[in-house]
Amino acid sequence: MEQSLTSSAANLGATLLRLARREEELAADEAAAIPYWSSCPLSVVVHRAAAALLRAEAQRFGV
Repeated sequence: MEQSLTSSAANLGATLLRLARREEELAADEAAAIPYWSSCPLSVVVHRAAAALLRAEAQRFGV
């Protein structure tokens, strides 16, 4: 039973990291679509914040 909980926690942590990477990709894609002299869109900031929160949660699961 404990091993299955450990495995589930590891799977959840890995999923959170995958989602964090996707948020970073979205942020990068959106940032690349605007000229460098333009201000950073709020959506880019939000995607980066979401990625940081997802990574922090993944760390709670030992990933």
